[in-house]
Amino acid sequence: MFVLFEESGSFKAGTVLADNDSSLQVETSHGKRVKLKGNQVLLRFTEPTPAELLDRAETATDELDADFLWEVCSDDEFPFEEFASDYYGRKPSAVECATVLLRLHSAPIYFHRKGRGRFRKAPAEILKAALTGLEKKRQQAELIEQMRAELVEGRLPPQLQGMLAQLLYRPDRNRVETKALEAACVDAGLSAPRLLLKCGALGSSHDYHFHRFLFEHFPDGIAFPRFDGPADPGELPRADVRAFSIDDATTTEIDDAFSVTPRPDGGWRIGIHIAAPALGFERGSALDAIARQRLSTVYMPGNKITMLPDEVVQRITLAAGRDCPAVSLYLDVTAALAITGHESRIESVPIAANLRHHDIEPLFNEQVVHHGGPDFTWKKELMLLWDLATVLEAGRGKPSANQNQVDHNFYVDWHTETGDGPGYISIGQRLRGAPLDKLVAELMILANATWGKMLDEAGIPGLYRAQSGGKVRMTISAEPHDALGVDCYAWSSSPLRRYVDLVNQWQIIAVLRDSTPAFAPRSAELMAAMRDFEITYAAYAEFQRQMERYWCLRWLRQQSDPEVEATVMRDNVVRLNAVPLVVKAPSVPLQLPGTRIRLRIEHTDLIDVDVSARYISTLAEPAPEEGTDPAFPGP
Repeated sequence: MFVLFEESGSFKAGTVLADNDSSLQVETSHGKRVKLKGNQVLLRFTEPTPAELLDRAETATDELDADFLWEVCSDDEFPFEEFASDYYGRKPSAVECATVLLRLHSAPIYFHRKGRGRFRKAPAEILKAALTGLEKKRQQAELIEQMRAELVEGRLPPQLQGMLAQLLYRPDRNRVETKALEAACVDAGLSAPRLLLKCGALGSSHDYHFHRFLFEHFPDGIAFPRFDGPADPGELPRADVRAFSIDDATTTEIDDAFSVTPRPDGGWRIGIHIAAPALGFERGSALDAIARQRLSTVYMPGNKITMLPDEVVQRITLAAGRDCPAVSLYLDVTAALAITGHESRIESVPIAANLRHHDIEPLFNEQVVHHGGPDFTWKKELMLLWDLATVLEAGRGKPSANQNQVDHNFYVDWHTETGDGPGYISIGQRLRGAPLDKLVAELMILANATWGKMLDEAGIPGLYRAQSGGKVRMTISAEPHDALGVDCYAWSSSPLRRYVDLVNQWQIIAVLRDSTPAFAPRSAELMAAMRDFEITYAAYAEFQRQMERYWCLRWLRQQSDPEVEATVMRDNVVRLNAVPLVVKAPSVPLQLPGTRIRLRIEHTDLIDVDVSARYISTLAEPAPEEGTDPAFPGP
């Protein structure tokens, strides 16, 4: 005697070894012995053998049409043996019974199970919905396969156009497009961005990184919404000065300028002039909403996303050849460079020149300020401001650190095409603490500290940068900044580029005009702006660092010589000397920090922004006074 039974969701057949009515001992076709309860047995038979029964039944199930079975069965619950008898019109064989059982079991959308060997046909509306779902899945499977094949062949399916950002940066794995892309990536052995680059969906690796930033921080795009232009600030007193700015060649948001006017009784009246967007629009305006949302200009090599629209910037920037509204801080300075007084004013400032670093630094540099040089326009003014900056630096008791550290400037020629896409990168070097840098930095520190103190004394809140215990933070309290050596420091010198500075400028103007400030004491909106600015400004700075690293890799790819010089920072972490790139080179033997070595760049990955470098040789060990640069971050 043989039996057909169900165990763990599958059907099995075996030989009965012992039948004790309520239980049976059965040996399966695979030689395994099991103990069954009587109600587990679905069918008893004498022929064929258990193995042959299942083989023949599984083969015969394809001959039974589920639609037809559903049509001919009754609406009531039924056992499979009874249905088999109705279907065949006679007493069915064991194989025929098993065939019907397997077919009913394999079509759950047609027949609902109601117990061991018992079924009931699905209601018509439920069956229709289930069949519709199956057809939809079939069509989706075909579409996924079609898109997968196109991607593997290097073509972008039209269904993927318009949703590349979502596929790359926030994929929804329930969508067929995502499933197709993931399947194609597995078949092609490529990551999603690399596969889409191969298909031409991404213009370059640069687009991949830039668009990810836009997806995360500018989901609605970088175009500005509709806005009314800045208002006319009205009649302002015209300053009797010739002001000039100092910026690099790429600066369009010229926030600050300086003037030097001799005093009749000796000494000078030195002006620090800050562009005044706060005179052109108020808090709560459309332009304020734009600036509040962006919070800062975003900088990156070869590009930037401005906080304010370009047409607004062009009307407010301190451009040469015109009178510009400004908030000015005037310093009364004696011939001995002692500051005897200061005054803040709201006025119109004539801008005589926009000096650029690349033009001025060859004429005004460390050599010139210490050993002299030929005359040039603005030399006297720059020399005086340099001397004053030196006095201010000494007065703070915080001489500039890392004087020998090199800063790098990135310039991208977007009109030149390379093998990695548009953009030819040039990376220049400038010694940190150059005279122009110190001159501007010291005067900005003085202005920000002076205006911060003025707000505090007037009882009007502002946004301050404070540092204690080595930690820098934003605060609405006028707290000391230990690293700068000032009692308080309120960012106020870049209102075209930072929302914090714009907020402080509104507050400064309120003090100077004795009017109601834009933000009252303990303002929740002021606290929210401070919090949002900190988070956003940090994210923008991180993006800038990432893109600088990316362009360093592009620079390496442009070089004909794969060997570069580097300096060991610690263990196998090294800093390339020509560009600001820190990498790990596992092959570097144990070296003293500061050791100069030669590396061979073996591979650069523009998607993962990673470098593979191999140690070649040691060039020079550090001098006793040399060491690592603790201010340079690790990789």
